[in-house]
Amino acid sequence: MSRRQFRPPPRAGAAPPDDTGCTILHVDMDAFFANASLLARPDLIGTPVVIGGAGNRGVVLSATYEARAFGVTSAMPMGRARRLCPQATVLPPDHELYSRISDAVMATFESITPYVEPLSLDEAFLDVSGAVRRLGSPATIASQIRDTVHDEQGVTCSVGVAPTKFVAKLASGVCKPDGLLVVPVAEVVTFVQQLPVGALWGVGEKTEEHLGRLGLVTVADIAHTPEATLRRALGATGSHLHDLAWGRDPRRVEPVHREKSIGADETFPVDVDDPAYIHRELLRLSQKTARRMRSAGLVGRTISIKVRFADFTTITRSKTLRDPTDVSQEVYAIAVSLYDALGLQRARLRLVGVRVEGLVKAANAPVQPTLDEPEHGWRDADRALDRAVARFGSGSVGPASLLRKR
Repeated sequence: MSRRQFRPPPRAGAAPPDDTGCTILHVDMDAFFANASLLARPDLIGTPVVIGGAGNRGVVLSATYEARAFGVTSAMPMGRARRLCPQATVLPPDHELYSRISDAVMATFESITPYVEPLSLDEAFLDVSGAVRRLGSPATIASQIRDTVHDEQGVTCSVGVAPTKFVAKLASGVCKPDGLLVVPVAEVVTFVQQLPVGALWGVGEKTEEHLGRLGLVTVADIAHTPEATLRRALGATGSHLHDLAWGRDPRRVEPVHREKSIGADETFPVDVDDPAYIHRELLRLSQKTARRMRSAGLVGRTISIKVRFADFTTITRSKTLRDPTDVSQEVYAIAVSLYDALGLQRARLRLVGVRVEGLVKAANAPVQPTLDEPEHGWRDADRALDRAVARFGSGSVGPASLLRKR
């Protein structure tokens, strides 16, 4: 079991869970790329299958649960995946198929509620509060979604049903694969606090290690640590984690049109395996993307990167912020953290890209200052840079690290 897979904690009592007030659904397709690829190879169902480039220099895009049981994960070098699971069948990716199925699945969601917030090709949040009178309880709607997706697309999904986005996403993760889990309002705290700290949204490996050194191993440990203590140890993240540890998440499902995004890609003239070079490129693309957003008067909440490997396998990773941004440094910080989290270990890349989605007018998204924010920060620096570029032209001013030869 990976550090991101958790089993459902036991419920108190045998009665069916009460889904009253649990109008937030998180739908997550099960091993989406792998299961979609198996539609053309039903003979491989139930066997270890890896999706990605066939050569040893290729990278894993996805894997069936049978292959994951051997330790195979996405973004892993294909050579290592073959060593871990030599009996696996390797299939090439079919991105056109994945997009076609994803579009159909999202259309299914939108037939139920207009409040659909896609996070990627294979997962989305839904707010079904307006559909309950027409279609039944949230759990009934979740069952309908699972049946429709399976009957019409031939793939399975797992659905978390809860009162908040955070808990719904946790629930879909712990009931995988092909599951449905309702977390009643009265059981949210119990459900969340039985989990390890790694289950909390925003806790990566480094943060988890830091929390472990502080003696905080479970979510309950964080919940019962004074918020002021967490803030001293983790800054603003401490307050965020304390809220999550008590199941508090005020964010609403925000409909996102997937085509509404701004981004930039770079295809390298030769394959690149130098992380420092990639970091500089991500910085340049983040600067370019954020400048375009500011020029259009837009801000966005979801930051994603695209990575294409030497064998043309392409993967994306994204993170959704609590508040929208158009600040270059904030976009870059998320982009580089998403890239570093892949742990590519000098895999050769053909292309990287940075994109911001979930765009709204900047005038409709007031900036929420923080207590520790300096009087003049990155936002002001961006505005000054924009003025300089408008006067002296593109490339006249920018981060010092980008002055090095590319």
